[in-house]
Amino acid sequence: MTRIAKLGVGGKNPVRIMGILNTSPESFYKKSIQTTKTQIRNSIKEMENAGADFIDVGGMSTAPYLSTMVSEKTESKRILEAIKIIQNVSNVPISVDTCRAKPAKDALEHGVEIINDISGLKYDEKMKDVISDFSPSLILCAFSSKVVTGNTMSTKKLLQESLKIAKKSHIKSDKIVLDPSVGFFRKQGNGPFFTKINSDWVKRDLTIIQNLNSIKGNYPVLVSVSNKSFLGEILQKEPSDRLFGSVTAEAISVINGADIIRTHNVNATKDAVTIASKLKK
Repeated sequence: MTRIAKLGVGGKNPVRIMGILNTSPESFYKKSIQTTKTQIRNSIKEMENAGADFIDVGGMSTAPYLSTMVSEKTESKRILEAIKIIQNVSNVPISVDTCRAKPAKDALEHGVEIINDISGLKYDEKMKDVISDFSPSLILCAFSSKVVTGNTMSTKKLLQESLKIAKKSHIKSDKIVLDPSVGFFRKQGNGPFFTKINSDWVKRDLTIIQNLNSIKGNYPVLVSVSNKSFLGEILQKEPSDRLFGSVTAEAISVINGADIIRTHNVNATKDAVTIASKLKK
């Protein structure tokens, strides 16, 4: 059975919720940005009370359409400040959203239990050594530096590549969750953290959500659709107006096999997940 930071995931376990804490002012969803001690403290308590099983802390935005690179030092500083505040007010397991070895190492040295790498361990060569040394739980996201079709088959192939890297770094299979990277397959972008595709990216994201069960294999799947661009394209709405679209996509993701939902809106997502779990065949 898969355990992420000692919490059972997948199989007969309830669908878990991962609340997002962004400490990067560059982030695309402005409501999720928390930079002061009070903001972070309040946000964590609110998410925990609303039913978050994990908190995912990000110190640098990776939205494909933004130029948001910051130094590793800045990313680490933001993450570590947030980690200390969270650990003072809560025991909820912490995940760190980074694809760079230095911030990951700093976070793991401070008791973080999960690394959420949007490059699936492919962006930073040194990440393999860090995860080998600390053996954290991992969220591996589909990613390629080359152009791909982005369909279900190619997404599975990219995840298989990341699983091989994790295996070589001695991470046990029962500490790994897969993420098909909704929102990170685009025709073009300004940052380095997306996969170029030669097909319609909105259709790609929809197809992935429809086919989660075939992506899973023997691993639990995490889905992060909260306020993403494909919703904006369909609804013609800004990120701050995508709550109902997000919750609908999250509920359908659960019905289609998602085991963890990563969200900006823990309260609303909890209700959607609870109902969708009951309706799941």
